[in-house]
Amino acid sequence: MNQKKTGIFLKELRKERSLTQEQLAELLGVSNRSVSRWENGVNMPDFDLVIEMANYFEVSIEEFLDGERRSEMADKKTEETILKVAEYESSEKMRFSRRLHCIFLAAIAAFGIYAVIEMKGLASAGIYGNIADFSLGLVLGVLILGALSTSRYMVKIQAFKKRLLRKGI
Repeated sequence: MNQKKTGIFLKELRKERSLTQEQLAELLGVSNRSVSRWENGVNMPDFDLVIEMANYFEVSIEEFLDGERRSEMADKKTEETILKVAEYESSEKMRFSRRLHCIFLAAIAAFGIYAVIEMKGLASAGIYGNIADFSLGLVLGVLILGALSTSRYMVKIQAFKKRLLRKGI
């Protein structure tokens, strides 16, 4: 798959429909900057959006990804497989999003506990000080986890963990 070729094809499809980048972005619920990056081959849209655009522009997913029209349509079985992969990817994103949501709710609760202990002036009183410290540490840990999870570094960390597991470390 050639991102530049796919981007040029997307631009052609968009112009065939007499759409601006802003109009296409609004249709897809993304920024016009994203559409510009796709068309310039800087990056690719999520697979869900690829399917949506292929349907909208009435081309097969294979044609869209290859960046050219084909005289014969993609094999129906291939199309079904691609749709299953997209559905799986989408469900994985939802599962990840739910987990992250729960973790952030726990951090908010921990921060609330910390705030109450501090406002009551109990932080210097033995066990309450330990609870406050633990709560603040939990909040900091979740912030770091959130920053890593929403960045590209998480992919690298996961790949590193897989390599370690394969080596049996």
